[in-house]
Amino acid sequence: MIFEHTPTVIGHRGAGKGRTENTLPAILAAIAAGLSWVEIDVTRTADDGLVLRHDPTTADGAFLVDVPAAGSGLLRLEELFAELPPEVAVDVDVKTVLEDAVDAPSRRTGALLLPLLRREARRRPLLVTSFDPSLLLHLRDELPEVPLGLLTWLRFPLWHAVPAAAGLGLQAVAVHTGSCGLDHPDTRLRPLEQCVDMTHKAGLEFVAWCPSAERAPDYAAAGVDAMVVDDVPGVVAALA
Repeated sequence: MIFEHTPTVIGHRGAGKGRTENTLPAILAAIAAGLSWVEIDVTRTADDGLVLRHDPTTADGAFLVDVPAAGSGLLRLEELFAELPPEVAVDVDVKTVLEDAVDAPSRRTGALLLPLLRREARRRPLLVTSFDPSLLLHLRDELPEVPLGLLTWLRFPLWHAVPAAAGLGLQAVAVHTGSCGLDHPDTRLRPLEQCVDMTHKAGLEFVAWCPSAERAPDYAAAGVDAMVVDDVPGVVAALA
């Protein structure tokens, strides 16, 4: 079991998308709002550092894989883990880069993550999610003690996402709200409650990103295990 209390509210990039996302102040703000889980984006730099950033580029357009970590001005993953209280759980959304297709295996994002995740898993709950199934399979084989979740993109069909996560031997599927039929009705989609129930029968936990405060109670009623949200105070209030 990944999430002890359901639905768990997870702060998206800390306290939600915006100017301060993926920074220590944003993450601490989410904790101050009462969250026990935060989600972060991690990508690699030219000198094999791991920094918190959603996009593959810096704010001025330089590709992070061409920039040393110290020159990026971004929070390093090891710095976050050192500052974060150990009772706070982290959903690590791993952003692979184009160079992972050709660089030596030891330099690829998954290989660089392994020692940090292995060490951190001894002191806090972790979930690793990614859009890249190959990275998840690498971590599944090398780090079986850390749960893994398949991320799927906007309006990616649940009838593909759930079987894919189950077939890959993962522990979770993390889908955008556009896939769930509440915000974007789809006559080809079973009711969300049935989809979540099927997910649970497959041995998976169901994570939805990013429900609004208005819709959060509907996702809770459908039985989702966790929600990655931008409006932290609004969702917390709506679920109270």
